[in-house]
Amino acid sequence: MKNELRFREDGCFKIVQFTDIHWHNGESADQKSAALMENVAKAEKPDLIVLTGDILSGGGCNNAAESLRQIVEILERCGFPWAAVFGNHDDEGTANRHELMEVMQESNLSLAEPGPEEVPGVGNYVLTVQSSDKTNPAALLYFVDSGSYAPTDIGGYDWIRRAQIEWFLSESARQTASVGHPLPALAFFHIPIPEYHEVWDFHTCYGVKYEDVCAPHINTGFFAALHEAGDVMGTFVGHEHINDFWGDLHGIRLCYGRTTGYNTYGKDGFPRGARVIQLPEGERQFETWLHLDNDTIVHEQQKHTPLQRTFTED
Repeated sequence: MKNELRFREDGCFKIVQFTDIHWHNGESADQKSAALMENVAKAEKPDLIVLTGDILSGGGCNNAAESLRQIVEILERCGFPWAAVFGNHDDEGTANRHELMEVMQESNLSLAEPGPEEVPGVGNYVLTVQSSDKTNPAALLYFVDSGSYAPTDIGGYDWIRRAQIEWFLSESARQTASVGHPLPALAFFHIPIPEYHEVWDFHTCYGVKYEDVCAPHINTGFFAALHEAGDVMGTFVGHEHINDFWGDLHGIRLCYGRTTGYNTYGKDGFPRGARVIQLPEGERQFETWLHLDNDTIVHEQQKHTPLQRTFTED
């Protein structure tokens, strides 16, 4: 199998999440993003790199397909298998999602897939992580296209469609039936689901929230499906560039990545970086930390309780 994913002999599987790179045409800001990606990959030596959308600022690219090829070249230099989902800005330029997916699949290291044609979006797929001895599947990674903008006149951002939820539930049930129990799983998509509001407002979180959670106005029940299926332990999104918090909601950790790209807005004193995720084989848990562009590693993010936020956000 092409770039088969499996746990290392030490029982770990490591993922580096790059998000919101917002690449244009290779300008100086883009080159800073490239250097960050290569430095983090070199230091962390992941088993998989995941791009969680807004890889491109599509409208700022002279030729979106060529801009994406520049990103692919960076990933080829990093030398690790990679996968991706699209964000709301990727296809705003000269290439649509299908054309961009074709560019991704030109890479020998790419594991990105367009997914079933009958399911809305481009890039709904699941990757299996084999056990260290290659005898059985040991973990699952779901990738979901969270769309772009609301398809109705309510405005705001798109939502994960019911057909996508049905696809997820079918895939999860199939994988669970194949081994007799839910496998430890993670899910990656770009736009946060509405439950990211809930976890910040009513539960203890770790990290910061410097801007609103820009979730869709419609809640189609994807979180309920994740909870009912029982395999996904954590979700990882981007979209907001100066949020990096995570919190546990009913047994699922809802996590933001750390924005990677320099050719987009940020915040002084908030370095670009990446989120790192490490799965231990045979366990339903994971570790996560931030790797920042100033080479700082953040294992323990600042704790925030709802009571603290009541007094600080008024």
